[in-house]
Amino acid sequence: MKFPDALHTAVAEHPHHLLFATVSGSHLYGFSSPDSDYDLRGAHILPVLQVVGLETGNQTIEVSKVTQGIELDLVSHDIKKFFLLLLKKNGYVLEQLYSPLIVSSCAEHDELKSIAKACITRHHSHHYLGFSDTQWRLFQKEEPPRIKPLLYVYRVLLTGIYLMRTGIIEANLVKLNQEFRLPYITDLVHRKITTAEHQTLNNSDIDLHSKEYARLRHELEEASHASSLPEAPSARPALDDLLKRLRLRQE
Repeated sequence: MKFPDALHTAVAEHPHHLLFATVSGSHLYGFSSPDSDYDLRGAHILPVLQVVGLETGNQTIEVSKVTQGIELDLVSHDIKKFFLLLLKKNGYVLEQLYSPLIVSSCAEHDELKSIAKACITRHHSHHYLGFSDTQWRLFQKEEPPRIKPLLYVYRVLLTGIYLMRTGIIEANLVKLNQEFRLPYITDLVHRKITTAEHQTLNNSDIDLHSKEYARLRHELEEASHASSLPEAPSARPALDDLLKRLRLRQE
């Protein structure tokens, strides 16, 4: 995928070396609108001298700006923080790591993707259940209801179910729906990507989506119970080794 030059400029201007930078948000999820901004996510490597002293470098760096006509935000965590997040039931960092929309990468990024497979557990279902609940509440609060938060609800639930069944991170709703074949998804995505961010729904549709939210949420819970994914991550030693090698290489 060809990215706007502004994304490459933002990566080049980052104060630290980036292990990787990928695109997240609606572009990753498969339903970006013509006016959608770009969400860049990544992991940076603080130099040794910024982690061993009393004063440490920024564990998280956030930059939001409009450049070359492109609205974007770049959020990166230092590799130690990012690795520790991988060891928790955190779907966000897994989706960032495995995003196929890669702006910047290196051999160690590929190594990390290999290692992080051993971070995935069936308890990641809790992340997706909690996130779907949050998005559903946001959807319910709006009047008139918007398509965007509803698509986030479906994206999160289907990502979670698919992960529990396969152990694979897939955040693109269009690709997920090739597996789930939910008839209303195609229409919702089409309306979102061909119009503006604030496209709304008819109130007559709410009953259908309420039932589908409850059904898919239950399906995610059942998929978690039936999953063959491990109870706990086993990647800590490999992450520790990679962290040391990356940190020392900066000297």
